[in-house]
Amino acid sequence: MEILAVLALVVGRVALAVALLAVRRTDGARRGSGADALPEDVLGLRGEVAALRAEASDALRHLAVVRYDAFGDMGGHLSWSLALLDDAGDGVVLTSIHGRSDARTYAKSIHEWRCDQQLSPEELEAVGQARPHR
Repeated sequence: MEILAVLALVVGRVALAVALLAVRRTDGARRGSGADALPEDVLGLRGEVAALRAEASDALRHLAVVRYDAFGDMGGHLSWSLALLDDAGDGVVLTSIHGRSDARTYAKSIHEWRCDQQLSPEELEAVGQARPHR
């Protein structure tokens, strides 16, 4: 039994020594000179993340819908304005005005959070709600 205890103690010490060497090696790699010390796959991932961020900035990911009654005698908030914009404030505002016998739909281009055409109060509200607050 004593031989097993001594053998277990020796194996434990060897395992501890191997673990300490492994920790020292990873600490040494971390202390390298900035990006040069990173493995190639990490640098590749950084490039992919940067490309995805650039691509996402062009996505129409800021949106807001404002529903309202275009005519006082109708209820149900059937008219709406929808703003679809990217990070730079470029995109479109879609508006659908519902009346008793018809519905009309309009599209207006937005550039840098502004429109060359006059926006209705509901369209302005939709653009304002879509704009990220910083």
